Amino acid sequence: MSEQGTVGTGHEHEQLGLSNGQVIDMYRYMLLARKFDERILLLQRAGKINFHVSGIGQEAAQVAAAFALDRERDYFLPYYRDYGFVLAAGMTMRELLLSSFAKAEDPNSGGRQMPGHFGSKRLRIVTGSSPVTTQVPHAVGVALAAKMRKQDIVSYVTFGEGSSNQGDFHEGLNFAGVHKLPVVIMCENNQYAISIPEHKQLAGKVSDRALGYGFPGFRVDGNDALAVYKAVKEARERAVRGEGPTLIEAMMYRLSPHSTSDNDLAYRTKEEVEENWKKDGIARFKAYLIGCGIWDEAKEADLLQQIALEIKDATEYADNAPFPKPEDTLLHVYADDAKEGEKAWQ
Repeated sequence: MSEQGTVGTGHEHEQLGLSNGQVIDMYRYMLLARKFDERILLLQRAGKINFHVSGIGQEAAQVAAAFALDRERDYFLPYYRDYGFVLAAGMTMRELLLSSFAKAEDPNSGGRQMPGHFGSKRLRIVTGSSPVTTQVPHAVGVALAAKMRKQDIVSYVTFGEGSSNQGDFHEGLNFAGVHKLPVVIMCENNQYAISIPEHKQLAGKVSDRALGYGFPGFRVDGNDALAVYKAVKEARERAVRGEGPTLIEAMMYRLSPHSTSDNDLAYRTKEEVEENWKKDGIARFKAYLIGCGIWDEAKEADLLQQIALEIKDATEYADNAPFPKPEDTLLHVYADDAKEGEKAWQ
């Protein structure tokens, strides 16, 4: 399977059909996701929230993928690190904070699930859960429904490279390949399945596995936002033409520990992490925008100030919002609670 990247000659975004305003908007979402992540880590250490799974280092690919899809019509099945993706898809900072604080207004689960278990009927984000890779066959099912209804939409699903070793991955890809379903499948290969490095998980490339299921697979630089955008856009176009699925393996690095319960220096070195910070996709995209003459440090300072205010507002709102009532535990357990539950979570 081939590898993809952008040429690097300047203004590549225009060649991909992106305006200056769109790439600046992409950068805003990347930075918003990064600053959200940093705030949540502080809140967890302060004892204000219980748990967090970080997406630091993966934001550039996530946001780029969102911009390459139809955010008004496609269906999304993100995994638990995809804060950049769900923000770019339309989730608000307040909604993410409500989830982190496990408050009743949390639109994902009413405060029931851990943070990062996204779900939004409004945004067509299909509810995820802790068991990894279960979202892959679900995404394939959504794509099957789209094909049966003759809708020119796709489903989009993400997961880490460790998940590509699960049975759900292979069953989902086989079914998608047999039926040529409109699904875009992206592995966010961040080099570690909790504490297990990639070389102890995989003997080859994740992208090469597509070959066995009869459709294309591509490995791209996940720190190159425009390369990811191009790969996902082309995969979507292929899917809506009826040509079937595409597997994309976006190579990146998980810069933070696996979760707030993890000591990552027990299985990797500080030097390794520091070396990978030099490849950070957000810093790379910022440099690209400056090189194009459409960004500068003054605009950066203004954006950081706006983001700080947005996160401050969301944190205060979520912190002061009410927790779910104890009896809400029974909502959506029995059929006759369905209507009451809909009112409670709207």
